[in-house]
Amino acid sequence: MSELLNRRLALLGERANLSLLEQCLHGIERECLRVTGEGRLAQTPHPEELGSALTNEQITTDYSESLLEFITPALPDPADTLASLDSIHRFAYSKLGNEYLWSPSMPCPLPAEEDIPIAYYGTSNIGQLKYVYRKGLALRYGKTMQCIAGIHYNFSLPEKLWPLLKAAEDFVGTDRDYQSSAYIALIRNFRRYSWLLMYLFGASPALDAGFLRGRSHQLEQLDPDTLYLPYATSLRMSDLGYQSNAQAGLTPCYNDLASYTDSLRKAVATPYAPYVEIGTHQDGEWVQLNTNILQIENEYYSNIRPKRVTYTGERPIQALVARGIQYVEVRCLDINPFLPMGIDLPESRFLDAFLLYCALNDSPLLTNTSCGNATSNFLSVVKEGRRPGLQLQRDGHPVDLKEWASELLEKLAPLAAMLDQSHGGDAHSKALDAQLAKVKDPSLTPSAQVLAAMAEHKESFSQFSLRQSRAHAEFFRSEPLNGDDQAKFEARARSSLAEQVEQEQNEVGDFDVFVGSYQASILAISN
Repeated sequence: MSELLNRRLALLGERANLSLLEQCLHGIERECLRVTGEGRLAQTPHPEELGSALTNEQITTDYSESLLEFITPALPDPADTLASLDSIHRFAYSKLGNEYLWSPSMPCPLPAEEDIPIAYYGTSNIGQLKYVYRKGLALRYGKTMQCIAGIHYNFSLPEKLWPLLKAAEDFVGTDRDYQSSAYIALIRNFRRYSWLLMYLFGASPALDAGFLRGRSHQLEQLDPDTLYLPYATSLRMSDLGYQSNAQAGLTPCYNDLASYTDSLRKAVATPYAPYVEIGTHQDGEWVQLNTNILQIENEYYSNIRPKRVTYTGERPIQALVARGIQYVEVRCLDINPFLPMGIDLPESRFLDAFLLYCALNDSPLLTNTSCGNATSNFLSVVKEGRRPGLQLQRDGHPVDLKEWASELLEKLAPLAAMLDQSHGGDAHSKALDAQLAKVKDPSLTPSAQVLAAMAEHKESFSQFSLRQSRAHAEFFRSEPLNGDDQAKFEARARSSLAEQVEQEQNEVGDFDVFVGSYQASILAISN
């Protein structure tokens, strides 16, 4: 263990400080497609009974009208976060009629591109902005790619922890500066070690053959309807032939917050020739918000993001520049198709130990070489993480994946133990043991289990996924919410619809002017 990590653990292990670890916050966003009883993309509008996708904070849509997103509040105990996610699922199923929530990350058989419905948010300026942004995504990357679903895990360490660590170290700057630099250090370590999460939790080794729309690829044919790679862990996180040329040169540097926000700010303000050629309008209709590398900062695809809760009308970069980093959003997690919610408590407990390790361990700045190695290690693991003898690059030398994974898990043990000491029980250590078992035996990984289940039942990817979706529907529908909880969800849905109507009725100003000032707001930020 590094000297720095030892010192920090000793400080946190003191009786007066140990309870701080119970104050970490956890939030989960789970995306999932609505599908028909036959496992086809639902072409119906977002169900009104679920409320307004624009203003309901817990149930919205992501890219498509058919792509639901469930959002929990951020809570100190991940068990409560998962209970909240469970309730949202049960409520949604009470309103879905004969539709299902698709169980894995990779989509069901999709209709023609033009028949994939883009999410619609009404006629308010902000609603139209969201819609035009999605039209821009369709134009730039195609609609098919936007139908992939994932789980986003939001995690923060307690605000009181940072001044405590800062006082024990020679940091020059404010508490807020220290907190932001510590989160950026977490992100650098996450970049170094996130390949491990893909091995342990990747659950998308196969996909529907129609997904690639006849484009060239390196996948193998498993059956007439399924493409796969035999040792893949997460095709969702692989390049899959989607190379965004516009984003190719955009590698925001995670060496400090200023360079990160600066690179994104430039990307949102720098024209990209192929987009300029298309323009923002066709036949008098908006087709993209602007012709820059990114329309807005959220268009940047990354495995983890530094975040801060935004004020009304504020942009993510503005919030970060003004008030620093508040939490991180882990974006590379596949939905586990064997779990009704796609994630469970042991996974969450392990993520906490992993993220705590990333936060407290030494985190040297990333050089071009170490940055490149982090990317290539990640891509190797998503495409062939279960290949026997797979070698990764560490400090310029090849290292066996199993060897490195075992070492990393060993280093996480003191963090899991400290979390257990803080919370009581041994749930974090047990979660760690479960991951060690997967390193020793790759057949225990979700990606291997998906392929094994398909083989056992002689199913295509879509048949397997529909069977799982039906089983999960039964799980949620067999035990509806109690009357009080159901009534609360229904009230929230109704008030969100009323809120949207009110926004639309009180809208002032023209949409074109609104987009112009939204664009100008990013140019006004100076670091």
